[in-house]
Amino acid sequence: MTALGSASPKRRSALAWLVGVGIIAVLLAANAHLIYVAFASQPDCVSHLKVPDGSTDHFRAAKSGC
Repeated sequence: MTALGSASPKRRSALAWLVGVGIIAVLLAANAHLIYVAFASQPDCVSHLKVPDGSTDHFRAAKSGC
């Protein structure tokens, strides 16, 4: 028999709650980290074509941030 099979229903319920809370905590921490990185990392200005002259096939920024 497995370890959970011999445990009381009350103990299995408590373990299930702990696992559920642990999974939710990991998801919240991962999302908090993604939000932090999104606001903390600001890319430097990148050189790009300022005026579309049609002479090249290069892309240009839609709106300059610099």
